[in-house]
Formats: sequence, structure tokens, C-alpha cells
Amino acid sequence: MKTQDSVPAKSIAGGGTILSTIRVRSYGRSSFSPAKMVIAMGSLACLMLMAACQSNPPQSSETKPEAKPTEMLTARAAFQKLFISARNYAADVKPFRIESLLTTDSNGHDGKSAVWRVSVASAMQHGVKPFIWSGSNAQDAPSRGVSPGNEDSYNPNNASTQIFDVVFLKIDSDQAFAEAQKHGGDKVLEKDPSTPVLYICDWNHNTNELVWHVIYGESRETAKLTVAVNATSGAFIRVEK
Repeated sequence: MKTQDSVPAKSIAGGGTILSTIRVRSYGRSSFSPAKMVIAMGSLACLMLMAACQSNPPQSSETKPEAKPTEMLTARAAFQKLFISARNYAADVKPFRIESLLTTDSNGHDGKSAVWRVSVASAMQHGVKPFIWSGSNAQDAPSRGVSPGNEDSYNPNNASTQIFDVVFLKIDSDQAFAEAQKHGGDKVLEKDPSTPVLYICDWNHNTNELVWHVIYGESRETAKLTVAVNATSGAFIRVEK
């Protein structure tokens, strides 16, 4: 049964007395008390928060950078990058070999490679040192960029380390490839397009000329064909194998 009471209350404002009547409504022994209402409202808020979290899962703000594509360069372009680092090794360095390296993402066709190595010698340091440029993402390739190799002793009388002046390097690897194609290389690739092509440039002390060796195969020893091209004039020299 609903009851209604008037409860007088006193409040003091500015020294005067104000009577106010506060009506309090009671609902007997209702089970829906203010305390339970607070609990119910809190539970509802938790449920709404959980639902919002499930419908909007957190997204990671970190994104993986995209892998760079394989970069392919001709020999002279790679040489320019490598020779700068080589000059930091010794001011008097001169190259004695330029060579490409095979990787799973580079077959050497068209005179370009994803990895090049330049080996230099220094009389002041009494040593030789290779420098490698890599633009490859392959697992079997060196890390991208320029990296130095291990130093070794230098013997100027060694035929395999005959230094040369860079002014003799006028013909790039793509030009050497084009010339080699005219002398049997085109037939090798036509028969087996998957045949890799390697490039080695060094000084021939017997003829005093800088020579490109265009190698059709995985190594000089197992090559299907090797063509020698003059690295200064671009002229065909001979078929070496």
C-alpha cells in the first residue's frame, strides 16, 4: 500500500527560517532498491563496453615496410659505387678484377647483375681487398649495399692480380654481352634460355689489353661458351671455349 508523508525540514538562509516540505514517497518493501539500480546500471555499462571491444578489435599501428625490388646494374654503374669505398681503403688503389655473381633473382642476361664484386690492390697497404655491391633480396646474396671483403697480401708479380687503369674501361658489360651474342651467345640462350651469364673483366698481361670474358654458364670451368671482348674498343677478340 502506497503511503505519503510530509516531513518538515528547517534550513537557515540569511538569518531567517524557511520551512519546506519534502515529500518522500515510499513503496513499501519493493525489492528494486537504489543500490540494486546502481549495480544493474554498472553491469549494463560493462556489457556494452565488452560488445564494443569485440565489434572493433584493436588494429596494430605498425606496418611492415615493403621489400625493395631487386636492383640490377651494369658493371660500370656498380664499379662507380664500389670504387668510392675502395678509395677509403687506400688512396692508391687500382682494380685488377671486376666480376658479376649469380643469385636466384639475377641471371646476368643483358649485361646486368644484382651483385658485382671489384677487387683492388694497394702498393701502400701491400694488400688486396674485394668490395661487393648487392641490390639483391635473395637468400644466397650478400646484404644490400656496399660491403668490404677480407684483405689479403699483394704480390704485383702475380698474373691473377695485374692492376689496370680505369681509363681503359670504356666498354660496359651490356655492350660486351651484345658483342658476345653475335659470336654464339644467341644460340646458347635460344637453346636454353635459363642459362646464366657471368662477366669477368681483367688485364691480359700478354697482349696488354683489358678484356671482358662473357661466360655462358654457372662458372668459367663448366661454361657452355666463353667469349672474349676488348673492354676498351668493344671489338671481338676470340671464343675462349
